Amino acid sequence: MAFNIHPILHFFVLFLLSCFSSIHCNDLPQQPPITPINRDLYRTSAALMEEIEALVNRHQDKLHMETFRGTNKGYNAELNVVTYCRNKTAIEDKSKFRILLSFGQHARELITSELALRVLSILSEEQFLPKMDPLLLKKTLEKIVIKVVPLENLNGRKKVEAGDLCERRNGRGVDLNRNWSVDWGKKEKDFDPYEENPGAAPFSEPEAQLMRKLSTSFDPHIWVNVHSGMEAMFMPYDHKNTTPSGLQSQKMRLMLETLNHLHCGDRCVVGSGGGSVGYLAHGTTTDYMYDVARVPMAYTFEIYGDEKASSRDCFKMFNPVDHLTFNRVLNEWSATFFALFNMGAHQMTDVQESTPFNNNEHLISIDDYLNGYLIERKSRYGEKKEFLDLGLQEIRTYFRLFLLSSVMLMFMFCSRIAKSNRSHLPSISL
Repeated sequence: MAFNIHPILHFFVLFLLSCFSSIHCNDLPQQPPITPINRDLYRTSAALMEEIEALVNRHQDKLHMETFRGTNKGYNAELNVVTYCRNKTAIEDKSKFRILLSFGQHARELITSELALRVLSILSEEQFLPKMDPLLLKKTLEKIVIKVVPLENLNGRKKVEAGDLCERRNGRGVDLNRNWSVDWGKKEKDFDPYEENPGAAPFSEPEAQLMRKLSTSFDPHIWVNVHSGMEAMFMPYDHKNTTPSGLQSQKMRLMLETLNHLHCGDRCVVGSGGGSVGYLAHGTTTDYMYDVARVPMAYTFEIYGDEKASSRDCFKMFNPVDHLTFNRVLNEWSATFFALFNMGAHQMTDVQESTPFNNNEHLISIDDYLNGYLIERKSRYGEKKEFLDLGLQEIRTYFRLFLLSSVMLMFMFCSRIAKSNRSHLPSISL
């Protein structure tokens, strides 16, 4: 049986439904829009590495690129490393000041890898810093060797490019900046397993294993881990709310404060990561580099952050989305890095000039002596297999005290012999 509705009643029902729907939708909270990757600004990982490889091929006199691969339980990773040395034949010259830079450790922080390309372009002299004295730059670069990891977390980056814009972990869900051995696995009250999964064990991830091998063989004077999310220049420690004690720590902080004033307009937060970022981070790369690898100056730079962006809008939160900001970030932080190179090289020169013996190849420090026994390294610049991290600093301290006591006793013994010999000499009258 057909059921007919009067046209006027039909119109009235539709009108009520439309009004109800309009009121209901307006009452619902509006979700902020999600900003997509700006392809006019950001290269894909494949295009980025292709451009870097082409840059290296154009400047083989000063740039060299290597690819390292690792695997763990069926998970494969690769690490591309670009080495800069003004005289390529001097890459292995251990008298040069050595700098290790890593970009793209967290997958969603695309801007960091764009900065890596900019730094390499300036090193190759295809691009220039507008306010940098070219003669001063040339003089600085003659003293240093720089290794750049443009994209540490390639597998995670591919997940971001596939649409998971908030992903920061590697290809199997581990945070590479929580997978190192210093204070590994400790969880704070606000621990988020999605964000901070430390992995099954320290160095369970091939990316972390490859980075550790690289740092061991290169033995840098300066390490910088480049991130985004805020504007900051951090020094150790990340896993506790304090900085190291001593003169070296003071030099590290002074360098950061100088860079902040000159190139960050005093906007950047300066201090320990654990004391400045608002939470403690355990198992980080920078803490390992400073405490275990014994890198004299270990830093984490945070080069950009949009604090007004929604937590769901990850691309906008961690990366500039307009041309003006994009170029400003690359220009300011490129200048920051080259100022860091200059300051580091000058510091090394001052140390060498104040040292009476410059033939460092035959000098072995106490730390190197202990490392040879306690960390089983094959050579000073070769591979090492760690089996003792805890208590190493205390052992070094006691060993120094032992050596100091031995030297003092030897001095006293020699003084007594000299005094005894003088007592047997004939007196001379004038």
